[in-house]
Amino acid sequence: MKKWIFLLFTVPAILSACSKSDNKCGLTDSNAVATTAEITYLQNYITSNSILAVQHSSGIFYTVNDPGVGNTASVCSNVTVNYSGTLLSNGHEFDSNTSTAGVSFLLGQLIVGWQKGIPQVKSGGTVTLYIPPSLAYGTVDRLDQYGAVAIPANSYLKFSIHLLDVQ
Repeated sequence: MKKWIFLLFTVPAILSACSKSDNKCGLTDSNAVATTAEITYLQNYITSNSILAVQHSSGIFYTVNDPGVGNTASVCSNVTVNYSGTLLSNGHEFDSNTSTAGVSFLLGQLIVGWQKGIPQVKSGGTVTLYIPPSLAYGTVDRLDQYGAVAIPANSYLKFSIHLLDVQ
């Protein structure tokens, strides 16, 4: 009888522990959410520029230009992309990669705005992301390779992303 009681309590505990650890990369989906002020700023930008965009529950906005047909990314996916990133304040391009092979990243190691936005399309798709500071680089200046400020603190960003592959 004691064996059955022991099994009755331990087997479900072991099985539930296993089901929670199916995330092989050790990264978890962020639950970060933009502030109301940040969402309002982006809503005003999108409205005043007549952009058709969808608001994600995290507070980013996105426009699916091409939904793609392949795999959908998760935080544990290795994504290969071409992209350009610009500042919403002045349209200055601060970074890009348009090489034929693209550039690869583990999605869960990127800014939250990308983690939320890239899964909105499948492999081969393109998406434009509008990201508030709290889901991008926050209150810290991001420097380029020469030590100059590439992205000022509290910047709203726009990324045009072509998702080449998801693995």
